[in-house]
Amino acid sequence: MNETVLRTAERIRRLEVQGARNVAIAAIKALQTLAEQTKAQNKTELLNELKEAQAALFASRETEPLMRNAIRWIITQTQDSDAEKADVLSKMIVSNVSLFLQNLEASREAAAEIGAKRIRNGMLVFTHCHSSTVTRMIAKAKADGKNFSVICTETRPAFQGRITAREMVELGVQTMFIVDSAARSYMGDVDLVVVGADAITSEGNVVNKIGTSSIAVLANEARKPFYVVSELLKFDPETLNGAYERIEQRSPSEVWSEAPKQLSVRNPAFDITPSRYIHGIICEEGVIAPQSIVETVNRSYPWVLKQ
Repeated sequence: MNETVLRTAERIRRLEVQGARNVAIAAIKALQTLAEQTKAQNKTELLNELKEAQAALFASRETEPLMRNAIRWIITQTQDSDAEKADVLSKMIVSNVSLFLQNLEASREAAAEIGAKRIRNGMLVFTHCHSSTVTRMIAKAKADGKNFSVICTETRPAFQGRITAREMVELGVQTMFIVDSAARSYMGDVDLVVVGADAITSEGNVVNKIGTSSIAVLANEARKPFYVVSELLKFDPETLNGAYERIEQRSPSEVWSEAPKQLSVRNPAFDITPSRYIHGIICEEGVIAPQSIVETVNRSYPWVLKQ
């Protein structure tokens, strides 16, 4: 198997690549490298290489529909091509990777632009974990001249919230950094809660970093609007067929590296926020009701539902 694919899969597995967008980008760039380096002589051999890469990358992280959708699209485009020569198909793969990345960036920019309008002067915005789309949304609001502040959580056990905190400070946004368990203490002062997403199910439920669902419940209790900012391609088509979104169980050592041997330590990476707690999903198509996710995906990316 291609060495770049194997290294990328291992980096994703070790959390050296974090965030759904970054994982998807790393994965399809690995397919691009495979296409550039392939020794395949024909379409069948090249497709076999792509399928092997797909299996390795899919196994690296359970809850990454954006990555899976991206890889499936690249492979489907290759399968459906009339070309049979490997060199022609390789060039097409490289071109399709570039096209997908351009469209993905455009989707983030559109969602961020729409989301920024929800931030008003004087607001206190609460966020959890790290989302490049949330950061972009806040950056656009700041660039629009709005004066607001942010609370972000540390997001244990990997402390992704520190990434968010650094980005907020670099943007010049007044920021408060809190431990996860302090969320309820500050929720009463908040005006808006925004989080990213790792996956969206057919029911409009959202899979995101562990702790997100608790924050959604706290926001509901305090009657604060809770929004998810996400590209539509984080929709998981497998949930249409009855499959449950898989919740990755990370190594217990991330929580406590020297825990007593008799102690059972669980480390779920994600949780599921029910759609009833979500005011809206802010995406490239606008602010939509979580329950309309399938209809919106079908309108924008019908190929996703055919997989």
